[in-house]
Amino acid sequence: MEETIKSFLTQDHRDCDEEFANMENAVASQDWVKSEETFERFAKDLQTHFDMEEKVMFPVFEEITGMTNGPTQVMRMEHAQMLNVVSQMREDIAKQDKNHFFGLSESLMMLTQQHNMKEEQMLYAMADAHIQEQKSSVIEKMKELKRVN
Repeated sequence: MEETIKSFLTQDHRDCDEEFANMENAVASQDWVKSEETFERFAKDLQTHFDMEEKVMFPVFEEITGMTNGPTQVMRMEHAQMLNVVSQMREDIAKQDKNHFFGLSESLMMLTQQHNMKEEQMLYAMADAHIQEQKSSVIEKMKELKRVN
């Protein structure tokens, strides 16, 4: 079956979810060395995911559709909001503040679930519909970005 933007990025959401769970498990066990390692892996994977969208897929989508103030702008704002929470979580790991960390991780989980649903149910389908000719090149560029990170 031909790979789509939706299938590729949805799988990347699942991979990030798995890293998120690994990080929460490490913090719950209060293994702070492992917590820092799993947190940094999660934060890096999340940033890479956002970069694949913002630096590769979104610009092509916006150029083809002419929609620059539409769904991609909303997704960028939500990415920034999530990264702000992630940076606060990094501080909690440094301070070994498990309780505050879990308050933030719960907020991040809710933001992420709502965000991913919008992308998976709407934006990715729109991208696949509009980015016909460049789809394989867009997916290859996103994979390349993932490889170098």
